[in-house]
Amino acid sequence: MTDAAALPGRPRGGDLSGRATPRAVNVLAPNASAMTLDGTNTWILAEPGSGLAVVVDPGPLDEGHLRHVVDTAERAGQRVALTLLTHGHPDHAEGAARFAELTGTKVRALDPALRLGDEGLAAGDVVTVGGLELRVVPTPGHTADSLSFHLPADRAVLTGDTVLGRGTTVVAHPDGRLGDYLDSLRRLRSLTVDDGVHTVLPGHGPVLEDAQGAVEYYLAHRAHRLAQVETAVENGHRTPSEVVAHVYADVDPSLWPAAELSVRAQLEYLRGHGLI
Repeated sequence: MTDAAALPGRPRGGDLSGRATPRAVNVLAPNASAMTLDGTNTWILAEPGSGLAVVVDPGPLDEGHLRHVVDTAERAGQRVALTLLTHGHPDHAEGAARFAELTGTKVRALDPALRLGDEGLAAGDVVTVGGLELRVVPTPGHTADSLSFHLPADRAVLTGDTVLGRGTTVVAHPDGRLGDYLDSLRRLRSLTVDDGVHTVLPGHGPVLEDAQGAVEYYLAHRAHRLAQVETAVENGHRTPSEVVAHVYADVDPSLWPAAELSVRAQLEYLRGHGLI
């Protein structure tokens, strides 16, 4: 058995649901799968003592889960005042409209198609609710509309699917762009170096106690995969499916379709930089 402290990012053990930091509580959605790990993490954020809460990523359209999120906030003496989305994938955002009905909240997102209300989200925005402060950090790459939320008071960052609590993230062509993703990882690394962020509150998987270590691991993993893809092409594996079979031979074949989308993004990046 591997000691969690030795794994990239130092994942926290125990139940994923429950309090993660003084201001963040996770309600795990019941949608576990190979792509969603244990399920989607729905985050309830509130300043200690405040009666108002922010919910990030209500998750799938699952009535039981959405009501459980509302009940969890109410048991803590909080009313959900705002809903935010890290990105538009259904496992994070499909339940947002119904959740807005249950709570009477607006939904803010980068993508206008996902918003309920006039106000969106953009780089540099600061969201304040009941004394809680969240800073919007653009982290495109996994998707074009991906955002992270910096929670300065807890020295934490909510990363959606940009950094996961276990494994690595798929950057799926064509919406996913590897160059943007690498820039986003470097932006997150700057938060750990310059702003003291040490905790990752991911969209899937356990909380990570070593944010800088997690981001450094992701950057090293991407560099390694790119080198493997470049070598595969040099050795005559030209099509995305050929590259997947060669580079991802150690990955469950049921995940190869997602890996092929990732390879397409890597090939686009390598061609764009004149490396193949």
